[in-house]
Amino acid sequence: MVGASQAEADVLERAEAVGAALAQAGAVVLTGGRGGVMEAASRGAAQAGGLTVGILPGAERAEANRWVAVAIPTGLGELRNALLVRAADALVAVGGAYGTLSEIALGLRAGKPVIGLGSWEIEGVQAVGSAAEAAESALSRAGGRPPRPR
Repeated sequence: MVGASQAEADVLERAEAVGAALAQAGAVVLTGGRGGVMEAASRGAAQAGGLTVGILPGAERAEANRWVAVAIPTGLGELRNALLVRAADALVAVGGAYGTLSEIALGLRAGKPVIGLGSWEIEGVQAVGSAAEAAESALSRAGGRPPRPR
């Protein structure tokens, strides 16, 4: 999941709901591991019993929000966006600012499915209207990979 580190309450609610839906389906929820949409998605996934992974821009695991179970510090700053995209089977963008835009572009360039929920309207991004639709689309378009075993 990708999205802004600072977002409005309604965007955070949608991100949390997507994270929960993905976790309930058995998917690992991968984010940038910090605040905003990343924290909301991680919280939703963790509270639903899912595994959360944060690929951090800094060199310290302590940068991760408290809902990240596996924190991967990179020390790469914004360049970690490419790692996040390459590690994901599909991207769900919820809201977003320029960092989200870069992740969307990298995802499209890498041929990853990109689903947008209230995010940038860009050719190649599948726009959806709800958290449930976002999770369902990400799961169905993730290259046929089964979710992790529960």
